[in-house]
Amino acid sequence: MVGKKYIVGALVCGFLLGNGMPSAHAIDLGSIIKGGVIGAVVNANAGSINSAINAITAKYGVSSTDATKVVPIITVGDGTRAGAAQVSGPQAKVDQCKAALLIEQTILGGIKAKVLIPIDKLSTSDINRVQGVGVCASIDAKI
Repeated sequence: MVGKKYIVGALVCGFLLGNGMPSAHAIDLGSIIKGGVIGAVVNANAGSINSAINAITAKYGVSSTDATKVVPIITVGDGTRAGAAQVSGPQAKVDQCKAALLIEQTILGGIKAKVLIPIDKLSTSDINRVQGVGVCASIDAKI
């Protein structure tokens, strides 16, 4: 039963993301469904993922004294989900953070940069950076 909820959630997310794209662009249905599945997995397991990352940092003696939580990573181009990120900072600021925005850019003639910015919405429009919060871990989901 739980598996069916994930599939339905993924299809709904994929449908909503697909309808939000301008009609002049081709729709990559595979990416949309994959993004929806990643979003559902992140939402369902955020607490467990957060605890696992905190256990890893504690094991190496570098744990954070600030609040942490796991949020989905949203790509800047099409808004699809691309994994998860752990954010860290004061509890009130961490609570404001809803996602991490991923901007990929080639800089300095060939160096690929991936910039992760904590943001206050689960979209790529009308967003604000959450000041005082940093991204301290990136989690890739293989689907």
